[in-house]
Amino acid sequence: MSALPDSHQPMLFDEAPATAPVQGKQPSYIHDHRHRLRARFMAGGADAMPDYELLELVLFRAIPRRDVKPVARALMDRFGDFNRVITAPEPRLRDISGVGDAVVVELKIVQAAAQRMARAKVLQKHILSSWDALLEYCQIAMAHRETEQFRVLYLDRKNLLIADEEQGKGTVDHVPVYPREVAKRALELNASALILVHNHPSGDPTPSAADIDMTHQIESACDALGLTLHDHLIIGKSRELSLRSEGFI
Repeated sequence: MSALPDSHQPMLFDEAPATAPVQGKQPSYIHDHRHRLRARFMAGGADAMPDYELLELVLFRAIPRRDVKPVARALMDRFGDFNRVITAPEPRLRDISGVGDAVVVELKIVQAAAQRMARAKVLQKHILSSWDALLEYCQIAMAHRETEQFRVLYLDRKNLLIADEEQGKGTVDHVPVYPREVAKRALELNASALILVHNHPSGDPTPSAADIDMTHQIESACDALGLTLHDHLIIGKSRELSLRSEGFI
């Protein structure tokens, strides 16, 4: 099969105007800067680098022959820190000049890797004795979302995590939850206990009256079926809140 003309080839790199030629040898100043950043990362790890430089390292793969500093700075200015950049919704990322398919893919690979590593620390582990790892996973997966998400962690009789499922997505301040469906799914999984988790995009994990009421409804459904509701965690931007610790369960 003959090659397609250039105009029909898929875009491998971002479409923003280049500050240096896309084709040919990488300019020496870009090469030297990248070499220094990589060397510093290998010598001192992520702790030796501010967020915008760590972001540059991620962007190197997506934008191979251009200066990525302007893109990294624009992303940091818009979203605030490294975590918020990699978890930002795709449409908002594309609002930034210089961000196209390649950049979005690299950022979302980093996000997926972070979530998978955090999840591995809690999957098939005794949740009640791995509470810090659970909170870390919930923070990574949910803290920076711009809409509410409701998840249920289903546990077996030994309190091992057997399923982590999203039950609903919502708006910036509401997510629909159906207590009967939560309890029904627990029976399907042969679960014995569960933990509810949802995020507050506002950043404040203080429970609303609706949060408390919904928790009580699910607790009643669990009691009727002999299930244990261990907790309901609300994830904010920088901290989480336990409804059990606050006396609501």
